[in-house]
Amino acid sequence: MNVRQPTRTSAIAMSSKALTAAALLLLPALALSGQTKVAEKVDRGAEVKADPGQKHAQIKVDKRTPAYWRVTFDNPPFNIFGPETIPQMEKVVAAIESDPKLRVVVFDSDVPGFFLTHYNFTPPLAESTGLPSGPTGLHPLPDMLVRISKSPVVSIALLRGRATGVGSELALASDMRFASRQKAILSQWEVGAALVPGGGPMARLPRLMGRGRALEVLLGSDDINGDLAEKYGYVNRSFDDDKLDPFVDALATRISGFDRQAIADTKRLVDFASLPSDPEIAAGWDAFITSVQRPAAQKNIGRLMDIGLQKDPDVEARLGHYTQTLADK
Repeated sequence: MNVRQPTRTSAIAMSSKALTAAALLLLPALALSGQTKVAEKVDRGAEVKADPGQKHAQIKVDKRTPAYWRVTFDNPPFNIFGPETIPQMEKVVAAIESDPKLRVVVFDSDVPGFFLTHYNFTPPLAESTGLPSGPTGLHPLPDMLVRISKSPVVSIALLRGRATGVGSELALASDMRFASRQKAILSQWEVGAALVPGGGPMARLPRLMGRGRALEVLLGSDDINGDLAEKYGYVNRSFDDDKLDPFVDALATRISGFDRQAIADTKRLVDFASLPSDPEIAAGWDAFITSVQRPAAQKNIGRLMDIGLQKDPDVEARLGHYTQTLADK
């Protein structure tokens, strides 16, 4: 992949690797925060099916035609994105990049209420620190998001349920986003927990909705429904839930029938005019890694884990509300 600023990108990538290695040592501590009660709850949470320590496929690929694939997240109960998800997602992204017949991919979910949510804070250390950087030199998560954006294949996010953190960032990395008016919720919740979002929303959101609205979404750390997401430009359009799938399927099918080279060339020129550079994405990841190390973030994630993050359906479904409870009074 061509990088616009090789020297700068290499330096940032090296910085990102070093910070990642240091800060990911602390990820298990986020769940613990020195509180025995939280540690006990995390141990019980290992029994939940969503725990990425369990070996099962979290992503399904349905090749509807050679030119049109559906990539479906299926990690119940909450579609939490963890270190075990990364190699599975890497295989999908590599297949998208390398298949000469593919023209359109749609990302969706089989888990009711959840498109894709935040990063998992409880796995063993080695599951995060043992992952190599991706082809861009970035950590595998932002690396894959950058590659999805720059792929010659058209990517569409079909948003039903919560797209929180990583889910929002995947949607933003996709070329188009379509949401259920009744059931889609998007959020960048991280600032409310004393974190900085790491998957590129600071670089992408201002380009979509302008600086003021981007700051409202990022700093407000609140839930954004389908209608408001459409108004702000967070998504292309929102639809009544029963009309969402037929529209996305018809659009994907239509595009998949067009000339692949014309699609790729047109997308490349739009990318040139609109995508953030790799160093911008890397800077966001570095800021996330730095924020993870701060005591305030460790304390707040510990508090969220204590009240049920990653275990209690109400906490995951109303994360904006529970994040508000962390605010200083």
